[in-house]
Amino acid sequence: MKNKTLAIVAYITLIGWVIAYLQYKNQEEKSPLVRYHLTQALGIFIFAIALNIVISIIASIIPSLGSILFIAGLLPLILLIFGIISASNEALSPVPGIGKLFENKFSFLN
Repeated sequence: MKNKTLAIVAYITLIGWVIAYLQYKNQEEKSPLVRYHLTQALGIFIFAIALNIVISIIASIIPSLGSILFIAGLLPLILLIFGIISASNEALSPVPGIGKLFENKFSFLN
């Protein structure tokens, strides 16, 4: 697969991330574009899990906030879309809000 395609696939579910990661590891010449977007996508997935835990706890304490919390739960999807757009433009720009937190964090991708 081409590097641009691998960068986009990294944002499509955890299975897509694993496929992109395995293809990246098998490359002789490691692409900085793919590595960057693997890092961003993994950061979004970790953020999504943490956000869902927090939303579940708040929703169980205050059930009347359910509809507002549902909308907040869509934030990871929006971040994934921003990441896909960035990857399709072959840009190394972080996703808004949380992207800077995950830059250079996952050393196993190097």
